[in-house]
Amino acid sequence: MTEESGSSRYPARNLWSGVLFGIGAAAFVDEAVFHQLLHWHHFYDRSTPAVGLISDGMFHAFSWFATVAALFLFADLRRRRSLHLVRWLGGVLLGAGGFQLYDGVIQHKVLSLHQIRYVPEVLPYDITWNVIALLILLAGVALVVRTRVHAGTPTGEHA
Repeated sequence: MTEESGSSRYPARNLWSGVLFGIGAAAFVDEAVFHQLLHWHHFYDRSTPAVGLISDGMFHAFSWFATVAALFLFADLRRRRSLHLVRWLGGVLLGAGGFQLYDGVIQHKVLSLHQIRYVPEVLPYDITWNVIALLILLAGVALVVRTRVHAGTPTGEHA
């Protein structure tokens, strides 16, 4: 895909639209796959199953609010002919990886809202979850750095 003309405008909006979309997409995949399909956990597992289901519903609503907000920003960038797709994709990876790392460290371990999976040896699941999150996050950082703005011109843009 080619980037649209005017892609050096609104670098922060491109980034934040992608970050919100990445957060929404990662939250949606987490909720759909690990909560609904695999039944590994609920968003909040320290109460009754009914409370767990309510917390999943609220988590699902959050993921959609983030996704819809991101898509409104994305549509505005397209309308203004200011979409920088590579920067936006970097934001998506930052949002998804950051969300997954936050989930794995803060929600799973610090707050103990839930574990990724309730098995005798959870460590391999935790390591896998957080390493994947870190790799996604680092890929996002690489794309965002590649498209950083210097004097109004993104690096990596072809003349």
